[in-house]
Amino acid sequence: MKRERVRLGVNIDHVATVRNARGGIHPDPARAAEAALAAGADGITAHLREDRRHITDADIDVLSALCARAGKPLNFEMAVTDEMLAIALRHRPHAACLVPERREEVTTEGGLAVAGHEARIAPVVKTLAEAGIRVSLFIEPSEKQVEAAAAVGAQVVEFHTGRYCHLTDPAEREIEFERLAAAAAQADILGLEVHAGHGLDYDTAPRMLAIPEIRELNIGHFLIGDSIFIGLDGAIRRMRAAMDAAK
Repeated sequence: MKRERVRLGVNIDHVATVRNARGGIHPDPARAAEAALAAGADGITAHLREDRRHITDADIDVLSALCARAGKPLNFEMAVTDEMLAIALRHRPHAACLVPERREEVTTEGGLAVAGHEARIAPVVKTLAEAGIRVSLFIEPSEKQVEAAAAVGAQVVEFHTGRYCHLTDPAEREIEFERLAAAAAQADILGLEVHAGHGLDYDTAPRMLAIPEIRELNIGHFLIGDSIFIGLDGAIRRMRAAMDAAK
């Protein structure tokens, strides 16, 4: 059976990071989202953090409307809090990805600890799903986290690929790849759609496509960084070409 084209979601958080460094209105994350979709992105990801360090509530208002007009999904990354749940229910994005969040971290440091916290996470998953929002959990590629994700009723798991991307020893990297592959196979058996993201670039993203269960990659920081040199359109088109060549 021919594999479906793996989707590319583009995270535009760090366009907002640059904007907020000066406290003005440029560069505009919504303009970046429009450019990303025009360049071939299949959807937009944005993380509304509790401290609003990059994406703001006003950005989510605009991005929700923009994606709706374009007929493209908005993937709303959110902490498991009452505040974020209320915002998600107000906007009803295509998907909500539950992620861990610490105010001290520079970026997301690992996957959400679902195992052991099912009682806290399951009601949030249920409420989002009942509102017609597709629920994804950003987790480590481990057997217990995959089992817990299925147990709380998630529809999707997004595996944290940061460790794989940051390892430099080829043998260690291969071990981590096999861990990702095993977790993806397990998730598929349990009826979970498999996504992956964090730290991916032109080399590591195509490598993820060697895992047949992966249906979507979500990439942000690298694409926004490389757009300084070749433009956002160029960076996304190059990533899309690399992914297509890896099939």
